[in-house]
Amino acid sequence: MNKGYLILEDGTKLEGFSFGAETEMNGEVVFNTGMVGYPESFTDPSYTGQILTLTSPLIGNYGVPGDEKDEFGLMKNFESDHMHISGLIVTEYCEKPNHWNSKLTLAKWLKENNIPALQGIDTRALTQKLREKGAMLGKIVFDENSKLEFHDPNTDNLVAQVSTKKPITYKRGKKRVALIDCGVKNNIIRSLLKRNITVDRVPWNYDIFENKLKFDGVLLSNGPGDPQIVKETHAIVKKCIDANIPTFGICLGNQMLAIASGAKTYKLKYGHRSQNQPCIDLQTGMCHITSQNHGFAVREKSLAKDWETWFVNANDNTVEGIRHKKKPLMSVQFHPEATPGPVDTNYLFDQFVEML
Repeated sequence: MNKGYLILEDGTKLEGFSFGAETEMNGEVVFNTGMVGYPESFTDPSYTGQILTLTSPLIGNYGVPGDEKDEFGLMKNFESDHMHISGLIVTEYCEKPNHWNSKLTLAKWLKENNIPALQGIDTRALTQKLREKGAMLGKIVFDENSKLEFHDPNTDNLVAQVSTKKPITYKRGKKRVALIDCGVKNNIIRSLLKRNITVDRVPWNYDIFENKLKFDGVLLSNGPGDPQIVKETHAIVKKCIDANIPTFGICLGNQMLAIASGAKTYKLKYGHRSQNQPCIDLQTGMCHITSQNHGFAVREKSLAKDWETWFVNANDNTVEGIRHKKKPLMSVQFHPEATPGPVDTNYLFDQFVEML
């Protein structure tokens, strides 16, 4: 194995060994504390522009599943049709996976997607650094004297990069949902289709009102980057609010619903990325274990008087969901569709369908 280096913007240089594509890459270095679920996480569009550090000590031990599709024509084992991470950092890579559903090794999959990866780095020590100083810009290089510059992906319109380029319809029942695709995960679409909902998946800046799309409700998807950048989407969501359209936001969709309502968002120090985040429903007092992947949050004090905090994170008390006090508008910061992670909050899709 050839040597490679993770260099952080503060000058820290960590030496490891390559097991992915040997191509230089920059991005924002973040961490995920989940124990499993790397095929789903790596294909989650919300990770666009990020160099992902995994704290689980052994990665690749169950390989990579096949690319077969389900009954809806969606990738069965992945959340999109290709990887979205910019790079991968692990402590130890397992070269010989063992799993009944494994079709290829993680190393081969990374190389096929041209994603660099390094092993032999103490990812828990790196995570402690990121927790102390916050998410940092970084780069993976294979020459210590590389001239590759740091780049903050959050200054780009990442949503435009990952959104569908044209409308796609998945036909099921009579009820229709306009899904504004900001980097949607496959299981969000699948969660609606399984409930016999016809889904019209549209680009992030597609005005569903001007284009006279017929729908009973709107779903605002997850996605990467700074929610303040996608102003065209904010304008569309504002129309949903004004027209009392049943609307459900997930992750980035939660932030966009908040912004459209007049609230503010801010960047978290190091974000929430894992499948074990506890969230409390303030209406019932019940605590759910949730899957999460976000670096921004809604500022609670900026919510208008007609809105209320719905869920909060039990670890740091950040806002994990909001809802309108009278209108059929709701959103959550976590991922009720899971993949990977627990399905404790899958019932929220049922609540949304009941609103249609």
